[in-house]
Amino acid sequence: MEHVMSVPYVLIVATNAAVIGPNHRPTGYFFPEIAHPVEELDKAGIAVEFSSPLGGKPPEDGFDGDDPTQRAFRDSKAYRRLARSRKLSEVDVLDYDAVLFPGGLGPMVDITGNPEVQAVVTRAWEAGLIVSAVCHGPSAFLGVTVDGVPLVRGRKLTAFSKAEEDGYAKEDVPFDLETALRDEGALFEAAEPWHSKAVVDGRLITGQNPQSGAAIGEALADALRAS
Repeated sequence: MEHVMSVPYVLIVATNAAVIGPNHRPTGYFFPEIAHPVEELDKAGIAVEFSSPLGGKPPEDGFDGDDPTQRAFRDSKAYRRLARSRKLSEVDVLDYDAVLFPGGLGPMVDITGNPEVQAVVTRAWEAGLIVSAVCHGPSAFLGVTVDGVPLVRGRKLTAFSKAEEDGYAKEDVPFDLETALRDEGALFEAAEPWHSKAVVDGRLITGQNPQSGAAIGEALADALRAS
C-alpha cells in the first residue's frame, strides 16, 4: 500500500474581542502576529486552520500596509478562511499537531480565563502536541494546570513584557501579563522592548511581541518537522 505523507496542521486560535478596558480601546488580534507565523509555516509546507471562541471573523488591529508580508496575507486564501474561523467548541485540538495563540490586546478579554480555551490547552498538552503563543497570546496559559500544577511553572517562556506594556496599554489591560505568568511560576525571559525573541522549552514555544511573529513561525515549523 502506498504510504500517504500527512501534512502537519496548526490550529490558530484568535480573539473575538474588539474592545478592551475602561477607555473602550479598539483591539482584536494583532495582524502581524498571524501574518508572519503563517508565512513561515506556509514556506515549510505546514497547513493552518483558524478558530475563535465565537467563530466568524475575528476583529483585527495593527495592520501595516507597508509590510509586504501583511499585505500578502490579507490577499491570501488563509485570510479568507480566518474570516470564517470555526467556533472553538466545535473544534477538537487533537485533529491538529500544534496550537498557536496570537496576541493583540483582545486575548486579555476573551482568551484569558476562558474555560474552553483552558480545556484546549490542557487537552493539547496532555496529548503531546506543541503549544505556542506570541505577545499577549500566552495569557491563554494562565490558570491551566497539569497534574494540579500550573502549566507554566518551571518552564521557560516569553510574552509581552511589563516594560512594553507600561508604554503601550497599561491603562487598558486588566492585569500585567508578565507579572501574572511569573506569579504562576514561569521562568520569564524578555529581550529589549520591541525586539524579536522566541523561547522554546520542549513543546512550549512562545514569542515576545509583534516583532517575534516570524521567529515563532520558524520555531514552530522546526519543531513540527522534528516531531
